Amino acid sequence: MIKSTLSFAMLASLASYVQAAEPLTVEKLNTFNKIGNIALSPAGDQVVYSLKTPNGSDLYLKSLKNKSVDLKLTSHPSTEHSVTWSRDAKSIFFLANRTGQSQVWSLSLFGGEAVQVTDLALAVNGYTLSPDNKKLALALEVVPSCDTIACTVKKTAEFNNEKHHAMAYDQLLMRHWDTWSDRLRSHLFVADVTEQPITDAKNITAGWDTDIPAKPFSGMEEVTFTPDSNHVVFSAKEPSRDQAWTTNFDLFKVSVQGGDIENLTKDNLAWDSQPQFSSDGRFMAYLAMKKPGFESDRFGLMIKDLKTGKLDEVAPLWDRSISSYTFSPNNRAVYVTTQDVGQKSIYEISTHFGDVRKVYSDGIAGDVQLADNKIIFSRHTLNSPKDLFQINIDGSELVQLTQVNESNLASIQFGESSQFSFPGWNKETVHGYLVKPWNYQEGQKYPIAFLVHGGPQGSFGNMFHYRWNAQLWAAQGYGVVMIDFHGSTGYGQEFTNSISRDWGGKPLEDLKKGMAYITKQEPWLDANNACALGASYGGYMMNWIAGNWTDGFNCLVNHAGLFDMDSFHQTTEELWFAEHEMGGEFWQKDGDYKKFNPANYVDNWKTPMLVIHGLKDYRVPYAQGLGAFTTLQRKGIDSRLVVYPDENHWILNQDNLIHWYGEVFDWMKKHTQQ
Repeated sequence: MIKSTLSFAMLASLASYVQAAEPLTVEKLNTFNKIGNIALSPAGDQVVYSLKTPNGSDLYLKSLKNKSVDLKLTSHPSTEHSVTWSRDAKSIFFLANRTGQSQVWSLSLFGGEAVQVTDLALAVNGYTLSPDNKKLALALEVVPSCDTIACTVKKTAEFNNEKHHAMAYDQLLMRHWDTWSDRLRSHLFVADVTEQPITDAKNITAGWDTDIPAKPFSGMEEVTFTPDSNHVVFSAKEPSRDQAWTTNFDLFKVSVQGGDIENLTKDNLAWDSQPQFSSDGRFMAYLAMKKPGFESDRFGLMIKDLKTGKLDEVAPLWDRSISSYTFSPNNRAVYVTTQDVGQKSIYEISTHFGDVRKVYSDGIAGDVQLADNKIIFSRHTLNSPKDLFQINIDGSELVQLTQVNESNLASIQFGESSQFSFPGWNKETVHGYLVKPWNYQEGQKYPIAFLVHGGPQGSFGNMFHYRWNAQLWAAQGYGVVMIDFHGSTGYGQEFTNSISRDWGGKPLEDLKKGMAYITKQEPWLDANNACALGASYGGYMMNWIAGNWTDGFNCLVNHAGLFDMDSFHQTTEELWFAEHEMGGEFWQKDGDYKKFNPANYVDNWKTPMLVIHGLKDYRVPYAQGLGAFTTLQRKGIDSRLVVYPDENHWILNQDNLIHWYGEVFDWMKKHTQQ
């Protein structure tokens, strides 16, 4: 008789765990807590972070010396975010909508209630505190011809009283992402912090018919004060008629009193971004692309010596595109994040010699801030949502600082994930990711969810994604396969560039070879029982697969996918994207609109397809989805159209997200056997 070495208590505990384990659901995912921005104290001994929960968003204080306790700083029903420490570390500034619209507030860390800093007639969309802590740069939505806040308030009231609200335009961009141009532009204002509450501010970009910072995705990382606090430097497109087909963002400098605006980077016709100054005031740094019209060009780090006027790129031969950066306290290095072989890694770059050293590379790192010889950062992976971490600058002693979803994850069993590589197009190395079903058992066969990322210059990678969460397919019993085909980011700029003007070439070959490789290596994956799905370019690829890989899948899921390339160019908003990727305007004889147009291959379509689109999607207008669905219906192919009137290119509403996943899972179950 074999005697067990496990105690009854251990066996009971194990049985309890097995019984408690359950798969992830979208309903559960919607209850997860989400860390927003983080702000490290000037002394580097405390960090404040915002935490969004199902009940709202509040601020928390964590001591880096006593890591076991997080002090909740706010409990107001409104949302608080965008935290900045005062220079003396006695208080913090933040944005909150406690009065019905977003304003700047401050909170003493020695007790008391939050105090309203700005009391403006317009909402504050973003702010930056000057180095001397005496001024605020504020982003406000204004009528561009107005010099004052009062002027915008007056003109808005007049507009609201008009009997008609017809929209008329004389140039592009008249709509962007999910919004029609509505008379208003984001402008920068400066106010004196010492005069509280602030009821007025100086418009330092008055008259500029452009958004500062750019909408909808840029923020106050594009705005900074000079070290003497007397000027503001910002990134923007100069007012012009070519807004829809240029990527030429420049850096501009203007006095806090307003007046002439100086272009600091007029010689570079590509994208300049994220200006920062070293703590000693000697250097100005920023990110710069080199290729005009290409939004996915490599961002290099530029540093200008303000004493000598010399401008250099740091580590120009390093083949990674920088996402964010921060100076070390002694200004001898910068710590950057960059996409890196499926991760977003942290690197150290010497500002003097350009030496590059990897510090950390496991998952998606961000929010990097320096505390003496330590780095505070956020991180998430395929198997874990975002939390805060600490690591030494030499890459040693990784410490997890928060577990904001500890209770949410207690009973969840995730699928095991791994990265793989294989010879893709031209036998070049291509990487992919595999996630096993949550309840995987050796010897069983499992259907495949073949996820194709968008961009196309993008990557699913080792991330915890809320709209395309690989673990949700693993929870449905699928083996999840994701390929970072040619054109994906994080594998060098040449690899990223290789998809332009070849949308249906190298990427399709990589997807085919990736599927063949992984199903051979992992025989539990059922190659004859698979569905492919993707959004944006991934949706385009579903339409392309329908005509060019007709025996590959049991079903397809096409979210916001491009169907007809000529009409895409005619109806999208950011023309620089289509014109770079396809070789010019759609009427160019040597362009690639027809060569890689899914609509030209509908004679081959036979695979059932679910088509999903948002009516507020102006990047890939909903007519692209209608075109695919109409084709499917007229050809008698099993198909379904799902339209969300209140969504854009993404599904953001949590109730819509539950419905979206339900539609997708139902469609896949209909066409796969489990």
